[in-house]
Amino acid sequence: KFCAVIFPPPQKGEVRIKITHTALCHTDSYTLSGQDPEGLFPAILGHEAAGIVESVGEGVTSCKVGDSVIPCYQACCLNIENVQPCKFCVHPKTNLCQAVRQWTGCGIMKADEKTRFRKASDDTPIFHFMGTSTFSEYTVVHEVAVAVVNPKAPREKTCLLGCGVSTGWGAVYNTAKVEKGNTVAVFGLGAVGLAVIEASREVGASRILAIDTNPEKFEVAKKFGATECVNPKDFANEKIQDVIVKMTDGGVDFSFECIGNVDVMRAALECAHKGWGESVIIGVAAGGKEIATRPFQLVTGRVWRGTAFGGYKSRVEVPKLVEKYLAGKTMLDEYVTHQMKFEQINDAFDLLHAGKCLRVVLSMDE
Repeated sequence: KFCAVIFPPPQKGEVRIKITHTALCHTDSYTLSGQDPEGLFPAILGHEAAGIVESVGEGVTSCKVGDSVIPCYQACCLNIENVQPCKFCVHPKTNLCQAVRQWTGCGIMKADEKTRFRKASDDTPIFHFMGTSTFSEYTVVHEVAVAVVNPKAPREKTCLLGCGVSTGWGAVYNTAKVEKGNTVAVFGLGAVGLAVIEASREVGASRILAIDTNPEKFEVAKKFGATECVNPKDFANEKIQDVIVKMTDGGVDFSFECIGNVDVMRAALECAHKGWGESVIIGVAAGGKEIATRPFQLVTGRVWRGTAFGGYKSRVEVPKLVEKYLAGKTMLDEYVTHQMKFEQINDAFDLLHAGKCLRVVLSMDE
């Protein structure tokens, strides 16, 4: 529900952002459902957005008032004056910055281990969400979670680069490192799955299999670059992994799970080619869920790995993704299927739950 919230000035190492546009992601819905083990309430959800820096706290050097920015739930402490980068950020094989993780995971800020949001009516503290909390006219985030981007870029489109689309692209470019001629299977045709398809097409994958139980998504998948579409319901007496292995003469080079279903994760692994196939888990499963397969699947050369934010070191690389978009080298515009006012957020969630949208972008304009 809507309520008036008090936002105090940012403290040391913090940035207050005026959100102009925010999008809905399934992760927001997942936490709202109560299944997220890290979910804290009351909270301001939202983590895929764009806005303008309204004010900065003591010691902030990497952004200034008026900058066009994208809040990043996956922080990055590289290239900030007087900030010693963590060992994760300096390591070339990961983007899992730990500079503020122990605080964002608890819905609070590092400076004083308290929240910056309070309900105006009774002063009740309101928790932060994923270090971003973008379902609000203003938010307060850590400096390490702010990517400064080209002000010429339309925020109603580039807000998507704060999560889903970047995650799908990066899973292909950074995590799997798909190459020209490779074969790819993508499970789940939401925005993340389509981003995987788009990136796979761009690198020159020879076959891109799009797998989903909703055939209404197939036309769009082909538009983004899928060469074939497969509905598991059409093979009621066969496991989908066996179907794909037959279709591809032994399995695909790379598979991607973009749903968050542990059974599908297993199918994605087991349709990867023996000897060299790799499967990347992108979807976030419900708390307490575990993955399973026969050890022989790995002994015989398959690789199972995961990715967060597509491996991108956010503050450093999100601005580059914005430039790529401005150069006309992405299909970013096509992911936005609905644009609505922020006041219509509950209607937007209805569209999300019904599978009637890719991304709904909400505008804060009055």
